[in-house]
Amino acid sequence: MQLLHVLIFGIVEGVTEFLPISSTGHLILTAKLFQISQTEFIKSFEIVIQLGAILSVVVLYRDRFIKSWEIWKRLLVAFMPTVLIGALLYKTLKQYLLGNNEVVLWSLFIGGLFLIIFELFHKEEKDAIEELSGVSYSQALVIGLFQSVAMIPGVSRSAATIIGGLVVGLKRKNIVEFSFLLAVPTMLAATAFDLLKSSQVFKSEQFVSLGIGFVISFLVATASIKFLLAFIKRHSFISFGVYRMIVALLFWLVLR
Repeated sequence: MQLLHVLIFGIVEGVTEFLPISSTGHLILTAKLFQISQTEFIKSFEIVIQLGAILSVVVLYRDRFIKSWEIWKRLLVAFMPTVLIGALLYKTLKQYLLGNNEVVLWSLFIGGLFLIIFELFHKEEKDAIEELSGVSYSQALVIGLFQSVAMIPGVSRSAATIIGGLVVGLKRKNIVEFSFLLAVPTMLAATAFDLLKSSQVFKSEQFVSLGIGFVISFLVATASIKFLLAFIKRHSFISFGVYRMIVALLFWLVLR
């Protein structure tokens, strides 16, 4: 894997991880664009650099990680559906779905359409939950179930958790932050599990690529988080839904 490709992948991951447009889907399509085969290393690389982006949350929200056990308990409940389903379906997901362009394009298109329809009809209640510590365990579990759908490439973990949170009655800003925080245990587990399964077949130079991509995605994701928090104060997610559909259509027309 060339250094230029590593840098591009790191930037793509950092930009897309927290936006409701699917970072995994964009990484797979980026590999397709540069004609990079979906080898076991590339699939693992796409997982590991997501952790780099996720750790930007730890830096930006370090006070909540250190001080709020109440939030952590809710995050752990929300995390359980993904870890259980992921452990059961790991081989199937990696072998048949991760790297599958058709799955990604359909997920991007249908997910974009769903996002637009949801935003057109969803109305935030006046008594929507304002504090993350006010999220009930049952609400956290529902959000976690929504997140587990994002194991399908192209679905978008961020979009799934945000929609789940809005459905159960959280304010938009708070579910976006909950989605950020929930990403930490989710991607830590996914990365550790994948490296445990695959790292023994990597070459030494491939670990260097993993490290560079990790750092780049971390730096870019920090700016992406700040952008999204500013964006949601004035806008809905309809523009992201439109973007997803356009990307899917372009790839269908140009790359097939």
